[in-house]
Amino acid sequence: MRVAENLNAALHGVLEADPTAYVIGEDILDPYGGAFKVTKGLSNRFPGRVLGTPISEAGITGLAAGLALCGDTAIVEIMFGDFVALAFDPIVNFAAKSGSMYGSRVPMRMIVRCPTGGGRGYGPTHSQSMQKHFIGVPGLSVYEMSPLHDNRAVMNAMLASGEPSMFFEDKVLYTRTMYDVCEPFRYDMVTAGTAGVDVARVFLDDPEATDCVIIAPGGMVDRVTRAMRALLLEREVTCCLYVPSRLYPLDLFDSSDPAGSLDALRGSGGSGGGPGFAEAGGSHRPGPPGSAGSPGASGTESLLSGLRRARAVLVVEEGTAGGTWGSEVAHRIHRLMWRDLRGPVRQVSSADSVIPAAAHLESRVLVRESTIYDAVLEALRD
Repeated sequence: MRVAENLNAALHGVLEADPTAYVIGEDILDPYGGAFKVTKGLSNRFPGRVLGTPISEAGITGLAAGLALCGDTAIVEIMFGDFVALAFDPIVNFAAKSGSMYGSRVPMRMIVRCPTGGGRGYGPTHSQSMQKHFIGVPGLSVYEMSPLHDNRAVMNAMLASGEPSMFFEDKVLYTRTMYDVCEPFRYDMVTAGTAGVDVARVFLDDPEATDCVIIAPGGMVDRVTRAMRALLLEREVTCCLYVPSRLYPLDLFDSSDPAGSLDALRGSGGSGGGPGFAEAGGSHRPGPPGSAGSPGASGTESLLSGLRRARAVLVVEEGTAGGTWGSEVAHRIHRLMWRDLRGPVRQVSSADSVIPAAAHLESRVLVRESTIYDAVLEALRD
């Protein structure tokens, strides 16, 4: 199954399970089914709850926030994630605040989907990675789509939290195969943090005994694993990749108690899950097809052990440097285990430039497999 198909199935599942759920966006109705065909089949199956809208990102997200405030579930598709800048006010100043500013906890079941990233020649205004502009907003969660995480489980976690959530989806991933990592690597799922969604970990043999640990969001999985393969075959360098689903709140290395953390999120407002939503993280199920280990067997300490034993640690993301998720991860690692590290955490990001449409120029700006390869070797040399 392709990633886009898995995401489409997740949306079908949400609408089927929750009669109060709506999907809202531009050109999402059948037969077109959205710019990337992720909403295909939804409007035929759920007429009246899949709403095609005019071009007005602020209006769309404002409508979704109003539905959520009234107790419904709203999922918004921003056609290209770049345009979410137009919706910054209703997301940050209304949706994120509405959960807690009325005297008691108000569940805000709202997801804003943002197709994001470059690599397809769409040019400066259709290729950006906007995640960092939403990192650190109280009351707003930020997730990134991954080919190693089932999208229905991720959506369940977002909706069960009762907080509005941003969901960034790297456009290049849509055609990739779910649960697929290049040979000779395998992966497992590790329960860490309080997101209710496990952290994926890609490795060769022993995830706690590698030359380098790379931490990256889902959109970077394909590029990082190809760089890992080249490093192994050409330089005999072993790497382990950590892939969290939730980027913010940042609790990647905190002790996990998913059920307890969800209770804390709900506060006095009761369950944020709404009709038809399973408790995210309430039980640990085996990993997806191709997964290598038992979920929750290692946990947070296993991730930290891998960091302690590695000769180098890198954080890789496609966005430009400055106030990013990657810088927050590096800061957290430095604060937790500075004396245990062999050296400072290295950050890898795209060049400080607009993103050209021409393929040969675009590849010079964005993080590539070779960018990661060179950064790992440089970190190991120092």
